[in-house]
Amino acid sequence: VGQPDSRRAYGDRLRAWLGLSSETFYDPRSIAILPMGLCFPGTGRAGDLPPRPECAPAWRDRLLRHLGNLRLTLVIGQYAQAHHLPDAGDTVTGVVQSWRKHWPSVVPLPHPSPRNNRWLRTNPWFEKDLLPALRARVTEVLERDAVHLVHAHAVAAGVLRAENLGRIRRVGRLDREAGLPVPHQDRLMILPRLDGDRVGVRR
Repeated sequence: VGQPDSRRAYGDRLRAWLGLSSETFYDPRSIAILPMGLCFPGTGRAGDLPPRPECAPAWRDRLLRHLGNLRLTLVIGQYAQAHHLPDAGDTVTGVVQSWRKHWPSVVPLPHPSPRNNRWLRTNPWFEKDLLPALRARVTEVLERDAVHLVHAHAVAAGVLRAENLGRIRRVGRLDREAGLPVPHQDRLMILPRLDGDRVGVRR
């Protein structure tokens, strides 16, 4: 599905923050992208309107219960933070500055929109302190689960030698080489303020 240039810019910046390629970012075996609303609420004077208030209460908790293997949740933007971290602060700056309180399972982030370029310039600690730690944590989560599945598949199939473990970094590559089915396991969840019809999740 094609996306406007502004939406591609959001995605490019977010993937750069996480240190992920497009292939990994859109791999549903590793990452779930869950918006605050499943419908587009319309456009206001300064951009998209907020997510419709009835959306998250109606379906969000039920959907979250189906994501049973979450190791890292990114809470992106003011609407997601107000819903998931209501006691963390009154502003995006305050919530994101509190990231160490929620570490390592939850990390609040500003929205990656170009509209936040000024925020990024006035908060250099975000790129200096938070982003390096976040990239390391994302790598740890994805690689640890990949190694876990390597061991599980090796035991089940009896076809993978020990030296393969250091060579295989991603579950998809392992499954292609070993000819094994891919179990559906969500490991990293993105909780953005974007609306459902503006986020493409490949299945």
